Amino acid sequence: MGCCESTFLRRPDSLHKTNHHHHLYSTNTNTNTNRLTQTNNGPSSPYIAGKDSLAGGAAGFPDFSEFSLAELKAATNNFSSDFIVSECGEKAPNVVYKGRLQNDNNRRWIAIKKFTRLAWPDSKQFADEARGVGNLRHKRVANLIGYCCDGDERLLVAEYMPNDTLAKHLFHWENQTIEWAMRLRVALYIAEALDYCSSEGLPLYHDLNAYRVLFDENGDPRLSCFGLMKNSRDGKSYSTNLAYTPPEYLRNELFLARMIELINICVLGRVTPESVIFSFGTVLLDLLSGKHIPPSHALDMIRGKNILLLMDSHLEGHFSSEEATVVFDLASQCLQYEPRERPNTKDLVTTLAPLQNKPDVPSYVMLGIPKHEEGPPTPQQPLSPMGDACSRMDLTAIHQILVMTHYKDDEGTNELSFQEWTQQMRDMLEARKRGDVAFRDKEFKTAIDCYSQFIDVGTMVSPTVYARRSLCYLLCDQPDAALRDAMQAQCVYPDWSTAFYMQAVALAKLDMQKDAADMLNEAAALEEKRQRGGRGS
Repeated sequence: MGCCESTFLRRPDSLHKTNHHHHLYSTNTNTNTNRLTQTNNGPSSPYIAGKDSLAGGAAGFPDFSEFSLAELKAATNNFSSDFIVSECGEKAPNVVYKGRLQNDNNRRWIAIKKFTRLAWPDSKQFADEARGVGNLRHKRVANLIGYCCDGDERLLVAEYMPNDTLAKHLFHWENQTIEWAMRLRVALYIAEALDYCSSEGLPLYHDLNAYRVLFDENGDPRLSCFGLMKNSRDGKSYSTNLAYTPPEYLRNELFLARMIELINICVLGRVTPESVIFSFGTVLLDLLSGKHIPPSHALDMIRGKNILLLMDSHLEGHFSSEEATVVFDLASQCLQYEPRERPNTKDLVTTLAPLQNKPDVPSYVMLGIPKHEEGPPTPQQPLSPMGDACSRMDLTAIHQILVMTHYKDDEGTNELSFQEWTQQMRDMLEARKRGDVAFRDKEFKTAIDCYSQFIDVGTMVSPTVYARRSLCYLLCDQPDAALRDAMQAQCVYPDWSTAFYMQAVALAKLDMQKDAADMLNEAAALEEKRQRGGRGS
């Protein structure tokens, strides 16, 4: 019959036991003991209870702080144009970049707003204003996490929202328009953001529009914190765009003179809580129509009560006319000519909350976008190709590496006597062989079935089989099963870096970024140990 293609360790007795827990756990061998970390994978938000404070996921950033210019240059490759993410690109007066903080353990993306050189002459005033906005922490806001004052440089640092703006999804969509239930969610979440800011003593928001609404890694809409900052040369007033000018501004002769002077660019206006409500009304019109409608034209539609003329034709047959009427009426109230007749932020939330009709459907599903997955942070030491692929969550590259590696990392020998070479043994090895073929051909569900037959016999055990089945589970969107297999591989071969790498990927898929980072660092350390002559792969 010949020899087996690879050698195996006999299955430890501990591996005969089945884990029946509904929660998932990760192991960390830094202290030679298992550290169990529980995670709940229900539909709950990544925020803890309380005053909508942040925890986990989006709260992985440090407290609000001052950054050095060198840190932000390093994060953006010296403010490379490749890192610009603002809608208007390099022509915008205040450009927004994305970047990664090099000394941040989580290495998450951040957003950096770089003001023109003379936008804020008084550095203390800028710092005070930034600290005021930085005190806010809410799940409906893309929160400000820091600032930089260095010479003439004025920069703000905020959470990065990876899924574009409402304007992009509403006006410039390519695959699908925003469904009605998602539009209602956007309206409510932004109303909640405004209500929170108002309750915290920051009711003024300049240029509230579809470009200020951002979508986070889960597809949830958030209000950009940048609109909470005063944005003028004297640092004492807010700028407002002509397209969103409330009618009360037009009664101000000084404003009219300024408007004539700067007719094609932003003009100065005194933002009030009532003018913010007016701007929110224009956002409601955008959500109803799917178009960027100038308020003057929208007001004509509002006065005519012609909701059918206003509604987005792409929603025909897929929205509730009763719900649309409620939103239409609320927009009408927000756009009232007299500021005192407009509703307040609490009225907005009270009106919009009962309209939500798909509370259990994740936002990314309704937007039709893939769930954003952040890979485990890159450790400080250089990574092997396997480590690099795992840090990037590149499952295709991991597959290629495991195929090429084959079974060379399996440890120990298991010479089989003639008496042990039973039909059951032959069937088991044949199952593994079929699994290898399916794995190579990317038939991952078949590979899972074949490898399971091999594992369930229990006579032999292979860490490589566990690693391969772990990857199959990841590719079949079963990260909990993938994590269990990677842990089993570690039990068989405690110093095997691949087992730790596979745990890192599974933990990252389960949004356990801190544990994923620990595993990635542990794997890289084992590889470094091997390079120095130690055992590990």
